[in-house]
Amino acid sequence: MSNTVSRFTRGFTVLAAAAAVAVTGCANMSETQRDSAKGAGIGAAAGVVLGGLTGGSKGAAQGAVLGAGAGALGGYIWSTRMQEQKKQMEAATAGTGIGVSQTADNRLKLEVPADAGFATGRSQLSPTLVGVLSQFSTTLQQNQATHVTIIGHTDSSGSDAINNPLSFDRANATRDYLVGRGVSATRITTDGRGSREPVADNGTPQGRAMNRRVEIYVAEPASTAAR
Repeated sequence: MSNTVSRFTRGFTVLAAAAAVAVTGCANMSETQRDSAKGAGIGAAAGVVLGGLTGGSKGAAQGAVLGAGAGALGGYIWSTRMQEQKKQMEAATAGTGIGVSQTADNRLKLEVPADAGFATGRSQLSPTLVGVLSQFSTTLQQNQATHVTIIGHTDSSGSDAINNPLSFDRANATRDYLVGRGVSATRITTDGRGSREPVADNGTPQGRAMNRRVEIYVAEPASTAAR
C-alpha cells in the first residue's frame, strides 16, 4: 500500500506542476480561463491520486476526468467585472479607513472598522458607511452574478448575550441598506460572530476598535463563467 501511495503522490506532483506550467505559458488566456484551467489541472492531479489509490491505473484515469471537471467548476473567479468593482470601491472608500482587497480565494473584501461604521454598542450606520454603501450597491447591480456575505464582529467588552446579537444587528443593518438600494435580498447572507474572531488585542483601546468591525465579501462563482 505504501508503494502505491508513493507512486501516485509522485504522479500528483508531476501533474500539478505540469498544469501550472501549461497555464502560465498561455499568455493569450483571459484571467477567467486561466483560473478554470488551473482548477482543472489541479483537480485532475488530485483525481489521479484518489482514483489510483482505490482502483489502480484504471481508477487513476477515471479520477483524472472527474477531478478535472470538479476543479474547473469549483470555487470563485476574479473576472474583469470583479476587478472593476474593486477599483470603484477603492475610489469610493479613499480616506474613510475602510479596507478593500482581493482575498486568496478570489473574493472582494471590504473591511469596515469601528470608526467608519458604527458607534460603540450601536447598529446604526454611520454617515461615512452610508456613503460607501451607496456606491457599493451600484457596483453590485453591475454584476448580478455575485453573492454577498456580511459578517458582524464586536470587541470583548460586555457579555456574549450583548455582543452576539449586536454583531448580527450590524450585519443585518448593512444588508437592509443595500436591499433598500435595490440589491436583491436573495443575494445577501449575513452572520454575526460576536467577539469570537478578534484581529487585534482586546486589551487595548486600539485593539478593541479594530475588532469592532463589519466584513463584506463579494463572490462570483466560477460556474457562472460558462453561462
